[in-house]
Amino acid sequence: MSQHHHFDIVIIGAGAAGLTLALELADTHSVAILTKGDIKEGSTLYAQGGVAAVLSDKDTVESHINDTISAGAELGDQEAVRFTVEHSKESIDWLIDQGVPFTRYGESETYHLTKEGGHSHRRIIHSADATGLAISKTLIRNAKKHPNITFFADRVAIDLITTQKLDAAITDADNKVVGLYALNLENDTIEVFHGKRVALACGGSSKVYLYTSNPDTASGDGIAMAWRAGCRVGNMEFNQFHPTCLYDAKAKTFLISEAVRGEGGRLLLSDGSRFMFEFDERGELAPRDIVARAIDHEMKRLGEKHVYLDISHKDPEFIKAHFPTIYKRCLDCGYDITKEPIPVVPAAHYTCGGVVVDKHGATDISNLYAIGETAYTGLHGANRLASNSLLECIVYARSAAKHISEDVRATASFTIPDWDDSQVTNSDEDVVITHNWAELRRFMWDYVGIVRTDKRLLRAKHRVDMLQSEIDEFYSNYKVSSDLLELRNLAVVADLIIQSAMLRKESRGLHHTLDYPNKLDDSKPTLINPN
Repeated sequence: MSQHHHFDIVIIGAGAAGLTLALELADTHSVAILTKGDIKEGSTLYAQGGVAAVLSDKDTVESHINDTISAGAELGDQEAVRFTVEHSKESIDWLIDQGVPFTRYGESETYHLTKEGGHSHRRIIHSADATGLAISKTLIRNAKKHPNITFFADRVAIDLITTQKLDAAITDADNKVVGLYALNLENDTIEVFHGKRVALACGGSSKVYLYTSNPDTASGDGIAMAWRAGCRVGNMEFNQFHPTCLYDAKAKTFLISEAVRGEGGRLLLSDGSRFMFEFDERGELAPRDIVARAIDHEMKRLGEKHVYLDISHKDPEFIKAHFPTIYKRCLDCGYDITKEPIPVVPAAHYTCGGVVVDKHGATDISNLYAIGETAYTGLHGANRLASNSLLECIVYARSAAKHISEDVRATASFTIPDWDDSQVTNSDEDVVITHNWAELRRFMWDYVGIVRTDKRLLRAKHRVDMLQSEIDEFYSNYKVSSDLLELRNLAVVADLIIQSAMLRKESRGLHHTLDYPNKLDDSKPTLINPN
């Protein structure tokens, strides 16, 4: 018999988006927060650079909007961009009120603003080089103190429960989310979470690629669950590869913040020569898609495993003060960034597409919200501008909270059945999971990576179709596990990325194809409907 939990709001994910939503609603609602592992684990924790916002008299809202649209290769939604930027300062004020210790400098203790690729002004407010950690620690501390917020660690969401699933006669127009099933990793049981509202704040899907800067939790769970429930997805072909991750076995793929290049870091070939100005007049400060493609091009041209990033020409004390986390991590791996260049490679970093939402984070299904990297708001277009991601988390989480609080519709109660596993058995063939896992991530890296072709995409589509068939059969016959659930979700997300990439007959932003090297004059977002 399944254990049942009842809450006003059920949030999947404890990153910046999920925690902000919880804190904004907890005074008047009971809130559950589910996390796959430790509550501190997630992409927010690893965000280094900072949060982009218009905070200086020298900066303007219009400038931030223009930079965002430009970096997004003119595919960003104008209304979404303006909405986000216009709410940037109040979002930072909210984080400051929460107690986030942003870096100050000078006798006046003014907040220090840095500059990153694609930005025309210094507008990145940060906490040294570990901004995500500072935000995460602050919001978790505040959430833990709130009596109306309950954390459920070691819970893997399986699927959303909708009224349409409970009653086949219900039409799409009447369809509502009423809860979800989740695997409790502590005792290997399936629990039922009832929620008047459910929010997907599970992060992105970069784990679909072989090399990623993201934590192991980034397996596209929210996107896959929303798709299976009947939500549209948008712009899934635009996967951002961060240009500079430390190339070292001990570091796995440790992110080297964009701010290093913002403060003068230079990209070098093995002979010590710079190359970025051959690809873009902004050099190292070009947007991430351009820098990642340039590095990929030079690595393939020269047959190199990596390039180098060098900031050793700057004052050592400046480097240590501005990048203490990066300095220490590189030193642990044998590289002193104050004295020598470090090897770097691109790695899958951010999912610009996701579940289609409006400015309140509301999806196509009533009572279901998606916020943060799980969502497609239209902000990022074909490429995310550096440090706009944490901003999007705060802006849309607060907007979703306001929308939920102002929604006075009566919520009916629904009977949700226990999870039925009477027809399945324990698996004795987990090698199928590990094999398919490795194959999926490898062909996504090889065929659907930084540079694509029609032939590569067709190969990938053929393979993902076969894998999904195998995974569906396995899922139907054996008891669920964390690895199986993540593999199932990754296969769905991989298929969505491939389908979206096949639909886009141009090169734009993060989608670069050798078969269609130019931009189209009239380009629109890629929206896919599961129905």
